[in-house]
Amino acid sequence: MGNAGKITLGVVVGLLLSVGLFGTGLAVGGLSPQIQQSASRLVGLDAAPMLQVAAGTPAAGSPGADRAALIAPFWEAWDIIHARYVDQPVDDVSMMRGAIRGMLESLGDEHTTYMDPEQYEQTSIGLSGEYEGIGAWVDTDGKYLTIVAPMPESPAEKAGLRAGDVVIAVDGEDMTGIDPSLVVQRVLGPQGTTVRLTIQREGVEKPFDVDVTRGSINIPSVESRMLENGIAYVQLQTFGEETTRDLQRALAQLMQ
Repeated sequence: MGNAGKITLGVVVGLLLSVGLFGTGLAVGGLSPQIQQSASRLVGLDAAPMLQVAAGTPAAGSPGADRAALIAPFWEAWDIIHARYVDQPVDDVSMMRGAIRGMLESLGDEHTTYMDPEQYEQTSIGLSGEYEGIGAWVDTDGKYLTIVAPMPESPAEKAGLRAGDVVIAVDGEDMTGIDPSLVVQRVLGPQGTTVRLTIQREGVEKPFDVDVTRGSINIPSVESRMLENGIAYVQLQTFGEETTRDLQRALAQLMQ
């Protein structure tokens, strides 16, 4: 065979391989039920609809793109999930929140985030100045809920909780893998009720339980005292609805 024939044959074989591989992705929906199910579980969805969604996505930054046309691939993916995802029913609320979270994360701004209602409620506690719980500053950025410091005269302080204590279980339920911001919701509760926290403390070999009776917590927003040489010390611990009033009161007492 001549060189020209070899080149032609190579091009044809390459095209056939390309068409065959592309066709394999489109043909998953037409395979036998057993193979189709296995293939679907690998990707969560049938391959064909996924390719159709990708093909319909408008180019990023298209000038004057119509909003309906821009969002159409999202609703197409939404419908495919409901029709073909292997584990039904899906959680529409979680998907909606995930879509909003992903949209904001795509901005690449660490100061722009999405809070679901539970997270917003937890964040707003410090603004109201009063809530019912154990009375402790906590850190929710790690794998577990961690006590930063118990508030003075709070149920947490009276129960012996310390800074650095890690909450690994609440009322006997393991909190491994649970978002610490959700763990906070389990620690909060009506005044007079008791919550059992399983604590992991540095320097203590085994975890131990601490029973804390919840109370009505007034969050101190201002701490003040007089130092030597007539120097007034004022610390703003939080910024909330009562901070201005508390600051004015503290200054009035110090000036006396």
